[in-house]
Amino acid sequence: MEKFVEQLKHLATRIDALKDSISTEEATKTAIVMPFFQILGYDIFNPLEFSPEFTADVGIKKGEKVDYAILNNGLPVILIECKSISEKLTKHDSQLFRYFGTTSAKFGILTNGIEYKLFTDLEEPNKMDAAPFFTFNISELRDNHIQEVAKFRKESFDLENISSTASDLKYLNALKEYLSIQFDAPDEEFVKFLVNQIYGGLKTKNTLEKFHPIISKGLKQIINEKVNDKLNAALKSTGDNKVRVTLPDPIDEGSSTILDSKPEDDGIVTTPEELETYSIVKVILRANIAPERLYYRDNKSYFNIIVDNNIRKWIIRVYFEKNRNYIMLNDASTDKERTTLDFIQPIDIMNYAEKILPLVENYQEINS
Repeated sequence: MEKFVEQLKHLATRIDALKDSISTEEATKTAIVMPFFQILGYDIFNPLEFSPEFTADVGIKKGEKVDYAILNNGLPVILIECKSISEKLTKHDSQLFRYFGTTSAKFGILTNGIEYKLFTDLEEPNKMDAAPFFTFNISELRDNHIQEVAKFRKESFDLENISSTASDLKYLNALKEYLSIQFDAPDEEFVKFLVNQIYGGLKTKNTLEKFHPIISKGLKQIINEKVNDKLNAALKSTGDNKVRVTLPDPIDEGSSTILDSKPEDDGIVTTPEELETYSIVKVILRANIAPERLYYRDNKSYFNIIVDNNIRKWIIRVYFEKNRNYIMLNDASTDKERTTLDFIQPIDIMNYAEKILPLVENYQEINS
């Protein structure tokens, strides 16, 4: 499994390097899609297993072909429709839908090499659902994504097992997406539901408006507290009771107190993921520098972790980009020479502890 994860990370890095030079569907297939299924263990050069241009006749139309089909005993089990890396996938679902209904395949995959949408027939047998049961971005894989992707490896592929869990996965992902939106910006119906649970008075429009910032702050505090508990439990398990991590509370909407004294309209939003990286770096450096000497400064391009609240003493910049998450270490005089390290989730930064520790050597004497 570890090798599989490393191969996926390597492919994500490869995609980031190649994406600007890929302009056609064929280039997307060759450079990205085929290597992905090769990582899953399929022999992409064996047409008896991984068949290109698989015939999927549609109604009176004969000779309709799907880009690839993964075969088992000569029968398709997975249909794969590819689009160019520059194309969005939403408008292409109907094409895969037509192909799905003419074969024995149980799964359909729609991809542009970066985003993958997986479909099956949960709503009606032998008719592809309108919505995917699982969607992932190969450049933004989380641990739970990797676990689901791993089920499609050739060595562990179990048609019945995946089919039986597809329904749970579909609605679990829909729930997570909905809650993620609400945590960022709760809508009126969600606020009204929560107010009904905690407030016994009359729920007027004015009352709901007053509760909106309270609920928004409360949801963000839950995230911070969960991260605090997780990191402090990790510290306790190592026997280190000298450091306790505490993420700052989210700012009240409408409050005049702004994080780092930034103007209200600068468009900068400090996310829970950024705050988590700050806490993780404090944990890594706990034995080398006093935690209270570490600060952060956020801006639109990256998240800075600094010493003594001095921007000239920055040690790490954290980047959360659409197709890549990475940190830059202040270990050289120019950005071109500085070390960059990719990660999927903030906790992955713990793997780079040995590279991060030397960054504060110049500041240790001040602390002693």
